Amino acid sequence: MQPWKEVTKASDGSLLGDLGHTPLSKKEGIKWQRPRLSRQALMRCCLVKWILSSTAPQGSDSSDGELELSTVRHQPEGLDQLQAQTKFTKKELQSLYRGFKNECPTGLVDEDTFKLIYAQFFPQGDATTYAHFLFNAFDADGNGAIHFEDFVVGLSILLRGTVHEKLKWAFNLYDINKDGYITKEEMLAIMKSIYDMMGRHTYPILREDAPAEHVERFFQKMDRNQDGVVTIEEFLETCQKDENIMSSMQLFENVI
Repeated sequence: MQPWKEVTKASDGSLLGDLGHTPLSKKEGIKWQRPRLSRQALMRCCLVKWILSSTAPQGSDSSDGELELSTVRHQPEGLDQLQAQTKFTKKELQSLYRGFKNECPTGLVDEDTFKLIYAQFFPQGDATTYAHFLFNAFDADGNGAIHFEDFVVGLSILLRGTVHEKLKWAFNLYDINKDGYITKEEMLAIMKSIYDMMGRHTYPILREDAPAEHVERFFQKMDRNQDGVVTIEEFLETCQKDENIMSSMQLFENVI
C-alpha cells in the first residue's frame, strides 16, 4: 500500500484541504462526529503502521495485519487509565505498546525517528519539516522526547476524537511558537511542509503559490477582527460553522 496516494489530492481554501467528502447537512451542524474508525481505517495511519510493522511476521503485509493481536505479552503501566483516557480498546493498547517497545526499547520517541517514519511513507516528497512540526505537536512538554502514554493519547484524538478535540489539536499544530495565536507565517509554514511532503505526485498538479493562496483564504474566514492573528476562539467558532472545513477533517487520518 502507498499511503501517499490517499493524501495527494487537490487542496483549496478550506482549512485542511477539501478532500471531496459530502458536506454536512445543516441539520447535523456542529454536532457531527466521525464514526469510530474500523481496523482497516486505523491501519492507514502511518504511525500505527510503523509501530505494528515490527510485530508482523516476516514476509507479511503489515497493512493487512490484525491490530488486535491474539497473544500480547507486553502491557504498559496504567493500562486501565490509558484506556479511560483514549478511545482504544485494551487489546489495541497492548498491541500498540508491543510495537512501540520493539521500535523504541528506551520507551521514548525522538524527532529523528519521526523524520525516518515519514520519509519512509512519503518517499516522493520531503517530509522533514512536516515531521518536525508534527513531533512538536505530540511533544506537549517540549522535552524532545515522546512517551508511549503521550503518543497514544495524541493518536486517539487524531484518529477517534470528536471534531472539537481534533480542531483543538489542529490549532496546537499550527500555533508553532505556542503563544496562543496562529499567524499567517505559521500557517504558511505548516501548509508548505504538507505540500512538500506530498511531492510532485499530486493530481491535479499543485502550483507553487497554492500554499500561500490557501493561507490567504484561511485568514479571510478566521481573522474576524482583522488583527492579523487567529485566536483559539476564532478558530473553533469559524471551523464548526464551515461545512467544508468540517468535512475535510479526515485529512488528519491521511497524513498522521
